[in-house]
Amino acid sequence: MSSSQKPILDGMMPGMLRHAGVWKGIYRHVDAVGNLIDEHKTKVECVFPASGPYAYIQHNEFTWSDGRQYRATLNGELREDRLWWENDRFSGWGWETYDGIILLNLDRKDEPGANFFEMITIGSTGKKRARTWQWFKDGELIRRTLCNEELVQA
Repeated sequence: MSSSQKPILDGMMPGMLRHAGVWKGIYRHVDAVGNLIDEHKTKVECVFPASGPYAYIQHNEFTWSDGRQYRATLNGELREDRLWWENDRFSGWGWETYDGIILLNLDRKDEPGANFFEMITIGSTGKKRARTWQWFKDGELIRRTLCNEELVQA
């Protein structure tokens, strides 16, 4: 991308732009008391278009040890100075703190009454990041997702 083709989020969410590229890692889901209930490998590609209807595009590939796979593309639109997602699994928004921490508030459509809050932090080298999801259902904590990822392609 040339300097004349700046991402739509340029200047608005500079910390978010640090997440561009392909990340690989492990997602671990634990119940409310910390027992492991699921674990899978991930490949996540974060794309920041310079034009078009989406300010953010995320391609996910999840792989379980038993061979199951799941793929999804998540498109984020810029509205009201936030990224908004609306798809068959969830709806909600994300924003960036002054220090570049990414926060999301998402309601699950595929699990009625459930929502989660996600925090994404990136290390000082820009090569490692951590994502933590706090899941609630009908107001009760039901699980957490702990994601450790490493940048494999900028």
